Amino acid sequence: MNTFLKDHPFAVEAFFESSIVLTFSVPREELEKFIPECLELDVFGDKWAFVAVALVQTKDLRPKGFPRILGNDFFLIGYRIFVRYTTNEGKKLRGLYILKSETDKKKMEFFGNIFTHYKYTTTDIQFEVNGNYKSITSSQSGLSIQVEVGQEDVQLPDNSPFKNWSEARKFAGPLPFTFTYTPETKEVLIIEGVRQNWKPEAITVKKHSISFLKALQLPEIHLANAFIINNIPYYWKKGKKEKWNGKENLLRG
Repeated sequence: MNTFLKDHPFAVEAFFESSIVLTFSVPREELEKFIPECLELDVFGDKWAFVAVALVQTKDLRPKGFPRILGNDFFLIGYRIFVRYTTNEGKKLRGLYILKSETDKKKMEFFGNIFTHYKYTTTDIQFEVNGNYKSITSSQSGLSIQVEVGQEDVQLPDNSPFKNWSEARKFAGPLPFTFTYTPETKEVLIIEGVRQNWKPEAITVKKHSISFLKALQLPEIHLANAFIINNIPYYWKKGKKEKWNGKENLLRG
């Protein structure tokens, strides 16, 4: 029963007041060890793989169809790797693999770890707005990020592998699918997200210090892009599972 509950047994909806995503490029060989055997890295230029930090103001999160009064508001921080998965039917899906999730509420940690495999922990999160500057800090998690929004001519970060923002936007997240893998049973759990009014805006990162990424000990990691998305109705469909057939799936891809 516990396994069933963690497999997204029902659809969930929420409203994203704000989602700030910082995406970092890493040589593909440095990230391969962090993903399960059923997934492949989503790469750019046959060299760069990507890990993203998403900072989301979530409002009215609840089972889909429930009244908003039963929803809850949380701040969420997610650490994800951009990946691809080929289904048993040969369909190629582009999505995310969750490394860790953080929230500012014990309630979200409790229920999040009952109904998902996303490894929620509770931490202190401070979100401040001062004009066009937004700051997210957490002393417990060792995180400090400041971004500037509302600019017209935003420059790509130094050392970004992208030539322009059109290329960078393809790695802005969140992607349509999220994947979880159970190696003991070789089962892949696929969760599809559905969004509206998806209009990412490029932002400037004034500073960033993220202890979780430092702990991964990636020798060559660079900020590749940063976007903000505002006022997004969002929901996740009920999870779907399938057996992974090993190399047969990868050959289909």
